[in-house]
Amino acid sequence: MRIIVYCGASEGNQPIYLDNAKQLGEWIANNGHSLVYGGGNVGLMGEVANTVLANDGRVVGVIPKFLADREIAHEGLTDLIVVDNMSERKNKILEVGDVCIALPGGPGTLEEISEVISWARIGQNDRPCIVYNESGYYDLLEAFFDNMVAQGFLSQDDRDNVYFVKNVDALDEVIKNHKKPEIRVYK
Repeated sequence: MRIIVYCGASEGNQPIYLDNAKQLGEWIANNGHSLVYGGGNVGLMGEVANTVLANDGRVVGVIPKFLADREIAHEGLTDLIVVDNMSERKNKILEVGDVCIALPGGPGTLEEISEVISWARIGQNDRPCIVYNESGYYDLLEAFFDNMVAQGFLSQDDRDNVYFVKNVDALDEVIKNHKKPEIRVYK
């Protein structure tokens, strides 16, 4: 299985963020999965990629040319795909991957996981969308999704397809039990 990981190009300021990236990278490699990610060698992105590689796993990076030109592209990957822009990057990553997982990150990470969650609601993404939240970093986001349901902007069925997990052990079960979302019908 090809696991898409969205995460920060920074490490954050808590050691648990790097620990989570390592745990996820080990889970990917040790389960025979491949990593598909943004292609950088910095921050949590670099940590998860390096961990997969150190455990003899396969890593596919997708990076826009302008970022590759800034010398942040990871040069030790199994495969590095250089695209023209961020939109192409996001589309290519989703085209190549089977499962979407978000580790902590900034606005870009939030935008990427939110986009694939949104696309699931309209029938453009049938992959599991998982927020890895052992650190509690995404507690407010989880509460916000619950508030969307309470306020009538998100159905409970769609909310149930956004998975917040606290450890790598939960990933297998979420992936195994994921049901493709029904395409939203507007009335």
